[in-house]
Amino acid sequence: MTGSHPALTRRPGRLWVQLLRVGLAAARTTPGTRLRSWALLAASAAMALTALAFATTTATFDGRTQRDTARGPILTGSAQHATALWKEAIDSFGTSPHGVIYIEPLTPDSPPPPGLSRWPRPGEAFLSPELARAAEDYDSLDRYGHYAGTIDPQGLRSPSERMAYVRPAHPPADPTAQAWQYITGFGQFFPMNQDTYPHTAVETDGVIAVLMAVPALALLVVATRVGSATRDRRSQLINALGASWAHRAVINVGEAIVPAAAGTVVALIPAALLLATDVRLPVTGYIIDTADTRRAWPELAGALAGSLLLTLVLVVILHRVQRPKTATRPSMSSSRLPKWRLALCVVGVLAIAFSQYAPKGPDIAIFLAGTVLMWATLPSVVAQLCIANGRRIAASGYRKGDPGRLIAGRWTAAHPGVLVRLSVVFIIGIGLISHLQVWNSRLGDSAAAAQRITQRVGDTLYTIHSSTLTPDAVKNLSHNLPNGTHLLVATTHPEGDHPRIDLTGPCPDLQSLRLPCPDTAQRVTSSDPRLEELARPYTGNLTVRAVNGDLPVSQTNGSLIVTTDQSGHRAEIEKAAYAAHPGINVETPGETWVIGAQQKNKVNNWLSLFGGTGLALLLVAGLISAAAEFVRIRASLAPLSVLTGNYQVFRTIALWYLTVPLLIATALATFITNWHSLFFVISLREGRFSWPVLATAATGFSLAAVTIGLLAAHSARRAAPFWRPKAD
Repeated sequence: MTGSHPALTRRPGRLWVQLLRVGLAAARTTPGTRLRSWALLAASAAMALTALAFATTTATFDGRTQRDTARGPILTGSAQHATALWKEAIDSFGTSPHGVIYIEPLTPDSPPPPGLSRWPRPGEAFLSPELARAAEDYDSLDRYGHYAGTIDPQGLRSPSERMAYVRPAHPPADPTAQAWQYITGFGQFFPMNQDTYPHTAVETDGVIAVLMAVPALALLVVATRVGSATRDRRSQLINALGASWAHRAVINVGEAIVPAAAGTVVALIPAALLLATDVRLPVTGYIIDTADTRRAWPELAGALAGSLLLTLVLVVILHRVQRPKTATRPSMSSSRLPKWRLALCVVGVLAIAFSQYAPKGPDIAIFLAGTVLMWATLPSVVAQLCIANGRRIAASGYRKGDPGRLIAGRWTAAHPGVLVRLSVVFIIGIGLISHLQVWNSRLGDSAAAAQRITQRVGDTLYTIHSSTLTPDAVKNLSHNLPNGTHLLVATTHPEGDHPRIDLTGPCPDLQSLRLPCPDTAQRVTSSDPRLEELARPYTGNLTVRAVNGDLPVSQTNGSLIVTTDQSGHRAEIEKAAYAAHPGINVETPGETWVIGAQQKNKVNNWLSLFGGTGLALLLVAGLISAAAEFVRIRASLAPLSVLTGNYQVFRTIALWYLTVPLLIATALATFITNWHSLFFVISLREGRFSWPVLATAATGFSLAAVTIGLLAAHSARRAAPFWRPKAD
């Protein structure tokens, strides 16, 4: 190394060790090192937790695929080679659907499905643990027959899956007519009961990346630059001595290795929990199978090690020192803002604006790419505005002889990196809150509308449907229904310009609904909300006809109506229906819509889980960044009480240097979020934007900006009486 200091050229092996020791010593003695250590620990833990989430997602989906393959039926079209009959149906407890698998062995030596130690006996049912708990809550543990026990974990997609294996009390007389399928065993990939968690691994990783990884990286950026002034001066010194980028990197690694490793160790706690037992995720209720995580423990360990390595690499990359080509005085990269950030922000805005004109498909990709570019570079735009504003503040303070405004303005213009780190929390926080609201509104409106239907209808009218109903099944059902119930036939005619639904049944059953008893079909109008909802899909057209004797099953199109004089008979009605005909569906009017809407609405729980974690990380980043500025301001402003003779200067500087830029960030973020959310709604083609939510978020962050300025001034004022001149 030509022109290098001798200390940097002798014995390279000892040199690297010495540089590492310099970094370790700097971590103990540098001013503000305690705050930076805690910040790096939090950032490293956040990075490790995010890596753990990615690894757990991969392990979970791999395990789900394996179990789906192991339990999937091997279908055959030949009854001669079949070993069992198999049929899938869907049912629900409340608004939570579950799968019902009907099975009937044809050979005594055929193995049962994975998760069962034996075939169910006639009239028996095995339930998953989660379904068994739900059935107990609804007093319906015997809905499908005698409860024989629970399904073992190896037969479930996840421990939170709701599923039942049911064997009818009597073998089907005509399996083909009743939609049974012949199988030769189990062991073929056959996804079933997709409502447990219908999203793919790619979708889950995308949500984690946006809502967890980005805030974790923001926290790491803030933590890396905490107390950066002293480290920048040290880097300039060793740079002047001829140190290379590698030399500075070793020192930076030595300074960050202990807190970064400690943060990774903290993440071992949730990792150990995942390896020790099944973990129920908060908010969502989803249970992670410990068998999956144990099988993937090398990947989990590699994810934690990789997160530590990535943390250290980013610490090194984010601490860069520029060598000026013309000036002899060293300068740091934080003294100015790169122009390419502003250019990328413009590109992102243009991509969002023109995405609505792109073809369907690429328009979403263009919109998302523009969104990432805009939000990632918007803090630099805010910093650039604050720099220009700082120069005006300094000029105004100079003209009026106000030292507080003069110093605050010059600090604002000279430290754009500080403004970027402080504003990133405000900008991303406001945007994240508003966009979560838009996404939740997309899923929540339909659920609320569906819920209003169920509240209006109640539980005294049920639709019973099956495409394979037989006269014997209808007779068995009518005999097993509890007292106070009435059975009608519903025949639908959805085609044509005048769709309608016909109700047919004995006169007493029609009269229970306050309907007439005509011998021929007669159109009626009823104010009963149950009948109104029943006829709503057919533009309100309802006809009735009275019959004597047996119900005309041949005209049912698979639909029956059961009404009750009083509520509270659902469990008895469902038990009678499933005993009469396997695979039947029992529901109240609009219940299918309710269940579908609620299933979509459950996505909100996942967004709340990951989005809440991301907001918490952003909050930590904001607190750390603000605390770092408190430390720097306290040390820098303390001598001003001697020079100015009053303490008012502290509040003036803190408010103009911290509060005003953060208010600018809040105002710009509010405007951009309003504009961007409208494009978000257009891209989704559903949902709605809530001004009250945005106004609440903006108000909260504005109050936080004022609080940060006042606390910084208070911190400097408390430190002023203890300031003593030093020979520095």
